[in-house]
Amino acid sequence: MQNDLFDAAYNQILAAETYADFYARLRAYNCRRCQLCYARTNIVIDRGSPTASLMLIGERPGDNEDLQGKPFVGRAGELLDKMLRAIHLDPDKDVIIANVTKCKPEVDRAPLADEVAACMPFLEKQVALVKPRVIVLLGAVALKWIDPERAEATMEEQAGKFFRVSAYPGVQFMVMYNPAFLLRDARKKPEAWEHLKALREYLRAETRAV
Repeated sequence: MQNDLFDAAYNQILAAETYADFYARLRAYNCRRCQLCYARTNIVIDRGSPTASLMLIGERPGDNEDLQGKPFVGRAGELLDKMLRAIHLDPDKDVIIANVTKCKPEVDRAPLADEVAACMPFLEKQVALVKPRVIVLLGAVALKWIDPERAEATMEEQAGKFFRVSAYPGVQFMVMYNPAFLLRDARKKPEAWEHLKALREYLRAETRAV
């Protein structure tokens, strides 16, 4: 991660040695590194436990997330929590949830390339400090920015599959449908349930192997 000669606060965030320090510094940071800052109420960092071995990454905050400063707290968040509990995971203890970008856009849209570039060092620092063994990417946008080699792949091709990403050695990745998408297209819910069961079996096998 490259330091910014003109932004000491930014450098301190990326130099944090503990997750608590990282969180506190980023929460206090008046980020102006991209245009998303103009619509922001709160920087949205995480929800859940930073000691969890399972990390979920979505694309960006929405209005509810912006107001509360936590990811996935609206209707999509309610569905996500139900999905996690269905496979016996506590959303507050067993996972940590984050987004590719930390601020909401002015309108409902996917993050732009320059916005992702500005925010990605924060997500990379989160991953480095949390050290998750498994990362679930929620939706095609998250997949595109975390693994650019799969940017042209469709969710129909990738959802439910496990894979590795060279930039994150030692981490097992999986792609699932974003809960917000499932709210729009309930026909995909049976397929999403199969993906959840596959994740549950992987986590069980991993626990037995430890």
